[in-house]
Amino acid sequence: MKTMTLYVEKNSPIHRMDPLTKLLYVFVAVSTSYIMPNHLFVLSIFTATLLLLLIGKVFKYILPVIALSFLLIASIIIVQGFFHPDRATVLFEIGTIPIYKEGFSIALLVTLRVITMISAFGVLILTTKPDDLVEALVERGLSPRFAYVLLSVLQIIPQMITLTGRITDAQRARGLETEGGLWMRFKSFIPLLGPVVLNSLNETRERSIALEIRGFNSKGPRTYLHEHQTYPYRWPLRIALLVFLVATIVWRVIA
Repeated sequence: MKTMTLYVEKNSPIHRMDPLTKLLYVFVAVSTSYIMPNHLFVLSIFTATLLLLLIGKVFKYILPVIALSFLLIASIIIVQGFFHPDRATVLFEIGTIPIYKEGFSIALLVTLRVITMISAFGVLILTTKPDDLVEALVERGLSPRFAYVLLSVLQIIPQMITLTGRITDAQRARGLETEGGLWMRFKSFIPLLGPVVLNSLNETRERSIALEIRGFNSKGPRTYLHEHQTYPYRWPLRIALLVFLVATIVWRVIA
């Protein structure tokens, strides 16, 4: 049965980590990689993030997402390498397009930042149940309305994938050709758009009705379905991450 989440069920130390600590790691990893304009520094953050993905046994699940970003990465390399205003030294050529060393250095830094950001979010999304993350945020004072929006965002991609697969199977059972070349796949995709959009709107309406029935707008005190979990080492990890963030900012300012 397909789930409405990108979460991968595994037994690993990363899965057992506090969701808010992982959320803090995403913030620190992404922000520090943009604060420091140093290739080696950003590469070290990326390496640490990949290590967390390996420990969490979800490394293979982030590879397709990184692969999808290669079109953006290729465009960054070409644009920065060719059009950078400080271009002076030709590093190599793509056909007749010269790629300059100065622009390529900037492109490489941007590329490292992009894949670091993708990988850091992968650590959070692939190893954390959305319900646990949202519930932890609500317990810390986050508005339930905003929490619902966040949960919907985390679920929208797998929800659309599942819905599209279900509608594709139904259309195929009715005789629609969905296999073949690129043009055939494109023609079969168009009839899917209407049902996917309409079903998404219908599911949104049904979910809003279900929330109202369950007292989503209730003003009284709230209780939680799951017992509050105590995560080991959460405070030392959070303090270490915040110290690292502050140290990076200080180093950037004085350097």
